[in-house]
Amino acid sequence: MAVTLLEIKKESWPATRLIGRKYTGAPNWGEWWENDWFGVLEEKQCLPMNGDAYIGAVHIVDGMPERWIGMFFPADTEVPEEFESIDIEPLDYVVCYLSDRAGSTDFFTMETHSMCLEALGAGGFTRKEDDWCFERYNCPRFNTPDGEGNVILDYGISVI
Repeated sequence: MAVTLLEIKKESWPATRLIGRKYTGAPNWGEWWENDWFGVLEEKQCLPMNGDAYIGAVHIVDGMPERWIGMFFPADTEVPEEFESIDIEPLDYVVCYLSDRAGSTDFFTMETHSMCLEALGAGGFTRKEDDWCFERYNCPRFNTPDGEGNVILDYGISVI
């Protein structure tokens, strides 16, 4: 595995509204680029601590994964007509800062997820089972490779 765990940090979030689209199967990032849906969401004031990062998120509902693509906003943000939303209670997250080559699919493997779970356990944190995990695509960390061609993906896991 080429993914390197650079560091972990705990973040405490207020109540949050995830605005985007819900997927019961594989999320379709392509339709987001084709339809400029992020452009619509970028017109709204994002959750300050998250910035204008694009989000891929998942949690378990009735034993099945529910996946989302969108952005995080303050809890009272109005939802544009063509989007869905879900309100998330105040949560603590451990965010793993992961580094790998730009375009690497290793960011999105169960092995990488397990590496993050081990790191949060070693840090004295306990995962909040079946609750939120997210990929935070923060610019410029994720879309501007460093001198060695690496980018950084933020991977958050809700903790107790």
